[in-house]
Amino acid sequence: MKFFVIGDVTVDHLYFLNHIPSPGEEVQPIRSTMQPGGAGGTIAVTLARLGHEVILAARVGNDPFADVALRYVRSSGVAASGLQVDSEALTSTITVMQTPDGQRAMIASGGANRNLDAAKLKKKEVETADAVIVSAYSLIGGAQREYAVKLMGYAKKAELPIFIDLGAGAVGAAGSKLLDSVIGADYLLLNQRELLAITEQDNISDALEGLYDRGTRKVVIKVGAMGSIVWTPEHTELIEAVPLEEDIVDSTGAGDTFTAAFAHAILSGQSVVASARAANAAGALAATQVGAQTRNITVQDLERIVQPV
Repeated sequence: MKFFVIGDVTVDHLYFLNHIPSPGEEVQPIRSTMQPGGAGGTIAVTLARLGHEVILAARVGNDPFADVALRYVRSSGVAASGLQVDSEALTSTITVMQTPDGQRAMIASGGANRNLDAAKLKKKEVETADAVIVSAYSLIGGAQREYAVKLMGYAKKAELPIFIDLGAGAVGAAGSKLLDSVIGADYLLLNQRELLAITEQDNISDALEGLYDRGTRKVVIKVGAMGSIVWTPEHTELIEAVPLEEDIVDSTGAGDTFTAAFAHAILSGQSVVASARAANAAGALAATQVGAQTRNITVQDLERIVQPV
């Protein structure tokens, strides 16, 4: 299968701390590292490792960080035709601070990604894809949003399934304004906090009812250690998390890996429920190593730990 993915590529500066510092406080990390990241990059890399052809639309700066951001994008075989280089803006960087009990704080710069040039989008590359995956970070605004909207327009005309993955940063930046942009997705993937924020509701039931009234028919809600909730007008089910023998060490990028594995399973002919189960497994596996893209997840990995239904 061939996927067209739009989203950020970044350099993640990861700091593992005993506690998140207070204003003015200086702390020493337990561990620190620099890794490739970004929702677009992580989704694309995961799909390529699962055996798919992938085009990634993203933009980096003409700087040393670009090589770090694209390390696994290049080594996994993601097509370079959708990648752009910005002569002025820097490659996006994200600073992630996290503690052993799961607290997280982040500082993110969209950098060159926000200047993604829609004029370079090739309609034929979209029409020859089997599905489109949109990270909602690309819908925040500016040139990158123009590219994403144009991409989704081509996809709808070609009758391709569209998967849209939200993210805390995207919802934080755009809030409920994102709703109009994501409502036409065939599959909407997000966590509980993001769902309530974009719908401006206080509970999941009212939020899903609001999405239904706007035309959304398939929603997958990521609920962390509990797994995920699959919702369609006909069916709602909690898909429990897949237990692993390996320890969870870093959740960075786990949600993006979840989205990639879900889309992989859907296009492989699996049901929404089975796809969510595979996605749970992939997200958990991604968190067993430090860095959003470090764990190489294969089809064999998913088959080994996901029980058929």
